[in-house]
Amino acid sequence: MFELTKEENENLRSQFGTLKQGAHFKYPPFVFTEHGILMLSRVLNSPRAIAVNIKIIRVFTKIREMLTDSLNIKLEIEDIKKKLSNNSKNIELVFNYLDELIEKKENPKTRTKIAYKKDRK
Repeated sequence: MFELTKEENENLRSQFGTLKQGAHFKYPPFVFTEHGILMLSRVLNSPRAIAVNIKIIRVFTKIREMLTDSLNIKLEIEDIKKKLSNNSKNIELVFNYLDELIEKKENPKTRTKIAYKKDRK
């Protein structure tokens, strides 16, 4: 169990639409970590306390899943960005080669003919 910082407390208050504009806590609230909830469930044995602890642990599990999913999505997006930047470089390289080929076609070099020469006698 730990006490929220001033910034966390302000953020928490902005999440609740039921608090009045001037309403504030005299002291920041104490909150539990996931591990703290597990320890608390060992101490509290009433059916209601156990049910509440189970629901809270499920919330922590959902939050962890959401964070993991968002991290996976961010990693996949970064992979796609890398591939796209590589593709754009490759496409630019192809266009440069095409430009060189077009220039060669427009300015052909005169080649000397290779053939057998007849003796003119």
